[in-house]
Amino acid sequence: MTFIKTTEQDSNYNNLENMTINEIIHSINKEDQSVPLAVEKALPQIENLISQIVNKLNIGGRLFYIGAGTSGRLGILDASECPPTFGVPHSLVIGIIAGGDKAIRKAVENAEDSTTQGWNDLEAHNVSENDVVIGIAASGTTPYVISALEKCNSNNIITGCITCNHISPLSLTAQFPIEVIVGPEFLTGSSRMKAGTAQKLVLNMITTTVMIQLGKVKGNKMVDMQLSNDKLVNRAIQMIVNELCISESEASLLLSKHKNVRESITHGRRK
Repeated sequence: MTFIKTTEQDSNYNNLENMTINEIIHSINKEDQSVPLAVEKALPQIENLISQIVNKLNIGGRLFYIGAGTSGRLGILDASECPPTFGVPHSLVIGIIAGGDKAIRKAVENAEDSTTQGWNDLEAHNVSENDVVIGIAASGTTPYVISALEKCNSNNIITGCITCNHISPLSLTAQFPIEVIVGPEFLTGSSRMKAGTAQKLVLNMITTTVMIQLGKVKGNKMVDMQLSNDKLVNRAIQMIVNELCISESEASLLLSKHKNVRESITHGRRK
């Protein structure tokens, strides 16, 4: 089958500059509504990759995201939210972007075109066969990402990918590809839009499901979250109140002592 980069195909809308604000936002919203349906079609692929991640993390492995531009930033965003949400170390889920950390805020010219730097960036974290590496690229053609996954494959490291084109070079490289086919963007080629939204939805699924499977959630609550601000402290107190049927002052005392919702509930039950 011939590879067609649908993320680069011409928009279904034309003369955007002549549209009213109302027409623009309604058209974008209409396109956005198709994204969850595209993700739904990829659920079997998502499940397969998550199973691999859970297996590796259960034996001490790590999860890496590697990407360029918007894709790289989304991976870093998802990785950075795991420690505060689930109380895991920053070293468990790691996001890597072409061009290094400075590329998070400002594009680094030609960084995504390197066929060696992706693997170098992974090696800097001592990536091993205990880990899983997910390449993120809407186009599925980014050399930085593809070459990194090729090296992972040759080093017996499980690879996955998130892309928005069917049978792309990246999909053919990854052992566990996820393809979310969202079609042409409202603004031709602007894959930060539907493609970026699709990638974020899949990333949400991956880490949330993995952390639930690893026991980082109780019921439907983030019992291992970091208590980094007043809002989260208040949320933690309410969790303890509801779980132990005690007063807020008692819950607050438990939380002050144990610094963690799970530990507070465990010790509260022993009384």
